[in-house]
Amino acid sequence: MKDPERRRLPVLPETFVSSLDPHDGKRRLPIPADVHGRFTTARRIGFGLLVAILIIAPLARLGGRPLVFLDVARRQFFLFGASFGESDIHLLFFVLTGLGFSLVVATAMLGRVFCGFACPQTVLLEGLFRPIERLFEGSRAARMKRDAGGWTVGRAARKVGKHLGFVLLAAAVSHAAMSLFVSWPGLAAMMQGSPSLHPQAFAWGVVTTAVLYGHFAFFREQFCLVLCPYGRIQGVLVDRDTLVVGYDERRGEPRGKAGDPTAGACVDCNRCVAVCPTGIDIRNGLQLDCIGCSACIDACDEVMDKLERPRGLVRFDSQRGLDGERRRVMRPRLAIYAALGVAGFGVFAVSVARHDDVATQLLRAPGAPFVVEDGRVRNSFILVVGNHRDATLKVEVSGKGEGLDFVLSPASLELAPMGTVRLPLVVTGAAGTSSRTFHVAVTETSGGSPHEAEGRFLAPTH
Repeated sequence: MKDPERRRLPVLPETFVSSLDPHDGKRRLPIPADVHGRFTTARRIGFGLLVAILIIAPLARLGGRPLVFLDVARRQFFLFGASFGESDIHLLFFVLTGLGFSLVVATAMLGRVFCGFACPQTVLLEGLFRPIERLFEGSRAARMKRDAGGWTVGRAARKVGKHLGFVLLAAAVSHAAMSLFVSWPGLAAMMQGSPSLHPQAFAWGVVTTAVLYGHFAFFREQFCLVLCPYGRIQGVLVDRDTLVVGYDERRGEPRGKAGDPTAGACVDCNRCVAVCPTGIDIRNGLQLDCIGCSACIDACDEVMDKLERPRGLVRFDSQRGLDGERRRVMRPRLAIYAALGVAGFGVFAVSVARHDDVATQLLRAPGAPFVVEDGRVRNSFILVVGNHRDATLKVEVSGKGEGLDFVLSPASLELAPMGTVRLPLVVTGAAGTSSRTFHVAVTETSGGSPHEAEGRFLAPTH
């Protein structure tokens, strides 16, 4: 019979630290201490810039058009001065491809730098909600001491003030995000009117405010640990040459007091644990819970400065570097990721450069491909003409093809801004006419080159 000890599942050591209890999965609410340092300063500047972009993007204009405005209701989309319609939705694939592989390249090179410095979850939590919390709750030590005691009027007032601030902040973020879809002027008009005049927008505002409040008041780091798919694919993107937040075990161990000549550089002050927003101990090695925020680096550097020891006990480095080996910067898969990302952005850039303000498409009408009647062959089509400009456009439509007649009504039309028109087109030819190619030209009345759509006239074979 086998030894029962050999059949036991491995368990984590008692020293394992996480916001999730490794034994029963219950949450340990992390209360990170405030920290100061070069990376924290850089993050806060970045947070401010990203929040400013969220607010300014719908307000700013480029070439007379909104910098960013996604008018889903009218199927009109404005990005960096360019206008797009619903027929351009295929371009989104190439944008997402470029962004996706760019993020993959950044992850393979720099680890979870996006999570720690630019992810909306981190930007909003650490840049907006956490300062509100510290304003009402005070420092980590003061809050933990207060929470360990009983309820008092002062403690209740702090909690109420904090959550009221969270609700107001969640509503502000919700409205700022909504302005991307309804514009700031449109949002201001809605806020001044009755909710019954725009129930859908009002419902979205209420729901997103509630979701944001619930998320940033309670769920927080659990999204990164449990739900975020990006965090779950780190195992296939990160290798031993990827830059990660790591602890120099060769220099830090064995841990001991500052005056102990036999101890390593780590004095086991647990400051790196106290400042971690996900509640882990970086000294346990590379972990899924680490979002690369660099708070532990600044915390350790502060301690090293006080002890007059070199910084870098906890630092950005590769696993090879932490082991004293040389890091490889360029790897074959990085080149593949980068090439795919460039390809995605390249196709999008070419498509935008060739993007026409007038889109024409010729579709064959449902039914028989051709009809022979009264000695003539008839083909039916639907001509789709789209105006990608944010201004009214007048055009004239004409057809050309050898031995073919075109019946199109109306031949002149006015296209609404970002509007699309579907026109019936009948192409006829004499009996005995062979199949051939023809063109339909859409010409702006103000001048310019015609925009053509190509079709195929079908006829019986003889």
